[in-house]
Amino acid sequence: MMTLIAIFFPSLSFLLRGKLLTALLCLILQITLIGWIPAGIWAVVSLQNSRAERRNTKLLRAMRSR
Repeated sequence: MMTLIAIFFPSLSFLLRGKLLTALLCLILQITLIGWIPAGIWAVVSLQNSRAERRNTKLLRAMRSR
């Protein structure tokens, strides 16, 4: 669901994740028709990186607790 939001509403994706300044910058980029595609790609890649970072943090905590 969040991936679809990142594709169609890139600035909203950043806003929902609490990145206000990044959401504003993305909104400025997506205002132009040509900038919409890079903004969507940026939002999807950022979302995937955020998920990977959470997953890695969770794995590191599990490894340390052993």
